[in-house]
Amino acid sequence: MHKVLVLHGPNLNLLGTRQPEVYGHETLDDIDNGLYEQAALGGWEIVCRQSNHEGELIDLIQAARLDGTAAIIINPAAYTHTSVAILDALNAFDGRVIEVHLSNVHRREAFRHHSYVSLRADGVIAGLGSQGYRAALDAVMAG
Repeated sequence: MHKVLVLHGPNLNLLGTRQPEVYGHETLDDIDNGLYEQAALGGWEIVCRQSNHEGELIDLIQAARLDGTAAIIINPAAYTHTSVAILDALNAFDGRVIEVHLSNVHRREAFRHHSYVSLRADGVIAGLGSQGYRAALDAVMAG
């Protein structure tokens, strides 16, 4: 069975209540539950984790190097624009990496237009809301 790790960055635990006009009304549990169902239908194992702490996200990426994880889907949230450390951890991971953003970051503040993670990502999905996670998982499962 193939394994995928889904990482949600800081403040995504507030989905559904934080700026719903930007991020929608679905909660993080809603998104994760949909991904668990989608992965199961495709015969994949999935692990979803959220952290507000950069170091914890890095630890999870590093662990994925050794536990048979085939791909990482990551929404680094604000760390997208600031974290060379997450980029370095992803560069040490041999599997596929798909970067996901709920909002269209290119229609937002200028500082959100730069992504360190995109330098490593095999694909980037932005602006599709929670559908972006499902599209990323479809891409990973398709190979």
